[in-house]
Amino acid sequence: MKTHNDDVDWDRWPVADYLAENYRDLHPSDAAVITHHSAFYRRFAPGSVERSVEFGAGPNLYPLILAAAASRRIEAVDAGAGNIAYLERQIQCGPDASWLPFHALCRRLNPDLPATLAGALAHVNVVHADVRELEPAGYELASMHFVAEGATEDYAEFTDFCRAFVRCVVPGGHLVAAFMENMPTYRIGPVSRWPGCPVDPSIVTRVFTPMTRDLSVSRIDADPTLPDYGDSGMVLLTAVAR
Repeated sequence: MKTHNDDVDWDRWPVADYLAENYRDLHPSDAAVITHHSAFYRRFAPGSVERSVEFGAGPNLYPLILAAAASRRIEAVDAGAGNIAYLERQIQCGPDASWLPFHALCRRLNPDLPATLAGALAHVNVVHADVRELEPAGYELASMHFVAEGATEDYAEFTDFCRAFVRCVVPGGHLVAAFMENMPTYRIGPVSRWPGCPVDPSIVTRVFTPMTRDLSVSRIDADPTLPDYGDSGMVLLTAVAR
C-alpha cells in the first residue's frame, strides 16, 4: 500500500531532528542549491516581485532568504503546526545563529539581498494552510524545496502537487525548485518514518514540460556530509508557467 499525503500527520513532522540532521551546518549540497538559485534570482530587480510563495516551506530558511532580494512579500505556506511554529519564532524572536552562514553565502552571491538575516526574513509572512488549496494565479513567483516528492509515495499525487505548484502563479510567472533525486521512504531521527516518491531529471522534465516554458532541469550529486536517506542527489529546476 502506498502512503499518500493525507495518510500522514504533518503536525508531527520532527522539526528539531530535521534541522539537526540537515541545516545546523552549511553543507556542500546547500551551497550548490544556493548558487543555482542565486543565478535565478539575479534576473530580477530588487523588490520587483510583489508577491511570491514558498510552497510547503517547512523549517528551511534559506529559500526564504534567497527570495528576499526580489520579493516585497514572501508567503511561507505550510500545513504542519510544528513548521509553522518554528517559522514564526524565527521571525518574531530572531533567527537561529546557524542560519547566518546561509545568509552570508546568499548575499555574497546576490548583493541585492538585505544586509542582515533579520532584514531578509522581514519580507516573510507565515501562512498555515494546505498548499493544494492556494488560489490559482495568486503569485508572480513560486519556490518549492523537497515537497512534492516528500509528501507522497504515489507518482500521480506527486504530479498533482507539481501542477498545484505551477497553478499558483500567474501565466508567465516564474518557478524555481529543488527535488531529492530517487528519494525512497525515509527516516528522520530515531523513529519517525516519512513518504518518498523517487524522481529523477527525466521524470521532473516529463511532468513540467506540458505546464511550462523555458524549462531548465539539472542535478547535483549526493552529498556525503548529509545523512544517507537513500537518495542519489538533487534535481534543480527553473521555468516559466504557461
